[in-house]
Amino acid sequence: MDDLIEDTGPGDNAPEFTVSEISGAVKRSIEGEFSIVRVRGEIGRVSRPRSGHVYLDLKDDRAVLAGVIWKGAAARMVTQPEEGLEVVAVGRLTTFPGQSKYQIVIESISPAGVGALMAMLEKRKKALEAEGLFDTARKKPLPYLPDVIGVVTSPSGAVIRDILHRLRDRFPRRVLIWPVAVQGERSAGEVAAAIRGFNALTAGGGLPRPDLLIVARGGGSIEDLWGFNEEIVARATYESEIPLISAVGHETDTTLIDYVADRRAPTPSAAAEMAVPVRLELLAWTQGQGERLTRGLLSSMERRRQRTGDLSRLLPRPEALLSGPRQKLDLLDGRLPGALRTAAQRKRVHLAERGALRPLLLSRILNDRKLRLDRQADRLQPKVLAREVIRMGRDLEGLSSRFFNAMRAAQEGRADRLAAIDRIRQSVGYMETLRRGYAVVRSDGNVITNKSAAEGATDLEIEFQDGRVKVGASAVAPKRRTPKADGSDQGSLF
Repeated sequence: MDDLIEDTGPGDNAPEFTVSEISGAVKRSIEGEFSIVRVRGEIGRVSRPRSGHVYLDLKDDRAVLAGVIWKGAAARMVTQPEEGLEVVAVGRLTTFPGQSKYQIVIESISPAGVGALMAMLEKRKKALEAEGLFDTARKKPLPYLPDVIGVVTSPSGAVIRDILHRLRDRFPRRVLIWPVAVQGERSAGEVAAAIRGFNALTAGGGLPRPDLLIVARGGGSIEDLWGFNEEIVARATYESEIPLISAVGHETDTTLIDYVADRRAPTPSAAAEMAVPVRLELLAWTQGQGERLTRGLLSSMERRRQRTGDLSRLLPRPEALLSGPRQKLDLLDGRLPGALRTAAQRKRVHLAERGALRPLLLSRILNDRKLRLDRQADRLQPKVLAREVIRMGRDLEGLSSRFFNAMRAAQEGRADRLAAIDRIRQSVGYMETLRRGYAVVRSDGNVITNKSAAEGATDLEIEFQDGRVKVGASAVAPKRRTPKADGSDQGSLF
């Protein structure tokens, strides 16, 4: 800034500078002193506008340094900036005159460790995931049209106004608001208590029990949203019997309640859209379905009426249907007498021929029977009979062997089954129980199963695994407790 300062003589006024001149001098001074620097810190809030540039904060326990990564450098980076990641950033310091602040223009970043908050969050996330709190199989479906919706949020923020506005536009429903602190030390406890409080309401009571819950909060840094990363909130969400939508932060913000909830909404307004359908769309759809049904019925009736008319025109008249059969019947009636006379004459001729040929037919039949008897007699010769007997004997031996093998296999199978059943009988029998250290108490051959029966018995017989022992009933009688001198029957714990 020395070049801006001019020597003034006594009595002269101090020189005047414009804001731009001062900002330019500061910019040149900082960029000349810190041309290339390496800064270690934890990445705080990260912003990615549609321009492609990345804006972030580098912070430690005492200060925050604004940073910017231009679009070209961000595309070349291997390690992308994430909130809570401890990094070493390389770049140059400069100023932003538009807001009178200094910042670092980052050229490259490399991990230097995980921030304390993010490390704690990751550890807690893994522990809850191992317990099954994030299991998708247990997530409950959302009701299609809930009667009552419970909202857990701050009553004074813009979030509740956005939710009510979206519900009023889509499908007005009854809304119960449970006011809570959505930031700070009290946030986690109040949110968990609100979720459990809504679940504790009884159906049909003075205050209706919600059919759906929405836990909502606007965007913020990881510190602002930390209450929704607490274990008490995650467990209350997991135990909720009412389906729950998580709408915490913006679309890029993720907290533990998002993993446990039945549905995650990117914004509170999106949660309201998930909760209810659009009423006008339902009415229009219902009206359209009714019109389609009416048109379908009318069209079907018209097609059937037209089809019936077409078929009726194709049907012939009854007189035309009967004229052909009548004519054929008259024709057959005229031919019937001549046919009967011809058939009778044919039968007479056939009968006469059979009567003349009868002796010849009987002779042929007798010769055929004689030939058949001769062939049967040849088969009854001794040698033929012997061969038949031998063949039948072999067949009988084969059948006997097969029968014996089948019988032996059946006996072996039954023996194996009997042995298995006997082993089962032994394993479930009371003798196996006695071998494990138990005993059976009897009196006069009856089994004693309770104290009163044992006190009333005269003689007792106890059976162990290696034998039985007889004892007197007085040996098992309970000892009477002697009252204390002060008359009280109270025992001592010591």
